[in-house]
Amino acid sequence: MNELVLADKAADWRRLKALVLDSVSSPITRRVYNLGLDEFFARYGQEVRPGFTKATVAAWRVALEARGLGSISINVRITAVRKLAVEAADNGLLAPELAAGICRIKGVASKGVRLGNWLSVKQAQALLNAPDATTNRGLRDRAILAVLLGCGVRRSEVAALTMGHVQQRDGRWCIVDLVGKHGRVRTVPMLTWVKVAIDAWTSAAAIADGRVFRPVHRGDRVQGSALSEKIVWQLLQRYAGAASVPGRRNVPRLYAGRPRMTLDAQARGTVRREFFTLAESHRHVK
Repeated sequence: MNELVLADKAADWRRLKALVLDSVSSPITRRVYNLGLDEFFARYGQEVRPGFTKATVAAWRVALEARGLGSISINVRITAVRKLAVEAADNGLLAPELAAGICRIKGVASKGVRLGNWLSVKQAQALLNAPDATTNRGLRDRAILAVLLGCGVRRSEVAALTMGHVQQRDGRWCIVDLVGKHGRVRTVPMLTWVKVAIDAWTSAAAIADGRVFRPVHRGDRVQGSALSEKIVWQLLQRYAGAASVPGRRNVPRLYAGRPRMTLDAQARGTVRREFFTLAESHRHVK
């Protein structure tokens, strides 16, 4: 039994795919898995092959490499198909030995060292200065950029940040009990200039509890109770382009590799370079 005869059983395919998607908690991973499974099933139904086997999936991996996809993009698709094989075997649609063979398919090796998109002092300062700090929107955007640069958190984590997360630990400000990818909880140190930027925004917007960052509508009015991750992405794209910060589609991946900076208010807001590694940026505060 090496055929996934689902071409005429759309409901079975949707059920199998739903089982795979329900096995992951991250909405981003779920979206990528959904895309990968749709791509695989479309290829599976179009070409002649000896069933859903290890050779079939290996040939698909070669096709993905031929498309010029990166190792991460390929590996996440392969992982989704591995999970599909497991679910198919558990539901009696695929022989267990074939599913085991598919699960043994290796991903594409990542070569080199990931350094991320490091910003120079001038670029980081230009990015922080891009928002208009005389408006509520500008104060909010500057605080968002400060958290991204100074705390090294993800865009989704910025959108979910609440006033309760910002606390003092041993005399220093931190973002405590921040829930990240896969439900991991960590505490992130917060530099003083980041806290100053947040306080300027929350004071102007009269925010005392709930989400830190809120929508700002026309007339510079603060309305709503939460900001979406997409809005964070859009404003980052806009300011990165205005500040001539390099990055894919003008959006630097600030959480992947970036400078940690300190803002010296006594020196007219100059930025002092204190580069640090990704591991240091995400370490727990003890």
